[in-house]
Amino acid sequence: MNKLLHWLPCLLLLLAGCRTDTAPEHGAKLRITATTGMAADAARQIAGSLAEVEALMGPGTDPHLYKATPGDLSRLRSADAVVYNGLHLEGKLIEALEQIGRSKPVIAMGAGLAPGQLRRTGDGADAYDPHIWFDVQRWKQAVLYLSEELAARFPEHAAAFRSNASAYAAQLDSLDAEVRAAMAAIPQERRVLITAHDAFGYFGEAYGVEVRGLQGISTVAEFGLRDVSELASFIVERNIGAVFVESSIPPRNLEAVIAGCRERGHEVRIGGTLYSDAMGPAGSGADTYIGMVRSNAARIAEGLR
Repeated sequence: MNKLLHWLPCLLLLLAGCRTDTAPEHGAKLRITATTGMAADAARQIAGSLAEVEALMGPGTDPHLYKATPGDLSRLRSADAVVYNGLHLEGKLIEALEQIGRSKPVIAMGAGLAPGQLRRTGDGADAYDPHIWFDVQRWKQAVLYLSEELAARFPEHAAAFRSNASAYAAQLDSLDAEVRAAMAAIPQERRVLITAHDAFGYFGEAYGVEVRGLQGISTVAEFGLRDVSELASFIVERNIGAVFVESSIPPRNLEAVIAGCRERGHEVRIGGTLYSDAMGPAGSGADTYIGMVRSNAARIAEGLR
């Protein structure tokens, strides 16, 4: 009995440390952990000064291939809420997110869009393109959905969340108009975007741009010599002058395509680096969602004119 009493305090501390459903203390900031930079930025815009928000994946990180570290899992478990993109973007994290969702709010922003608003990948009935942030209007809808989910989970902050989200939605409407104007200024015959992987499908649908990627929707999919040859032939046939690399994918993936074009007597240049599955580093101007979209639109417009 004495031995049990001796170990009881340690046992209680251990059990307390294992809890994942603890609410923030009164007056303390919420702790929100997001997977991608885009999801983290959305949470920051909604929560404002009411929360500390951190992203697991930094600049240049490919979420399709990302594997959580023990430190990541610890941050997810200690957060008051977790925000992720969903739609299988974070494929290797799904099991961990589902487990954590049993004890705390785990919110998928992609759940804010109906299936009819999503691009099917052709890989199955429930397989959708997860890159919803490339259409500003779709992303706005996902942001507003996130604000409602957070308001429902933390009702004491609901009014602030909704007010912040409404103000941010107005900024996104202005951003959407900017991108439309930038793409409309590109001659129609040059409005063809070639990238390392098929991430810009929503962008193409929303802003009238034809899009081709060397790899598929996910970078998990391998590309082969046939993919390189077909894309090179397409570029030569359409007399396309520029292709674009992505910040989260090695540029060598497109170098074979450029070489294939050269072998066919057609010179194609790299039009710039686009931010696809990750935002830019601090100070880059692309370290917020709005800055990321503006940077991409400017580089595409300049590269395709």
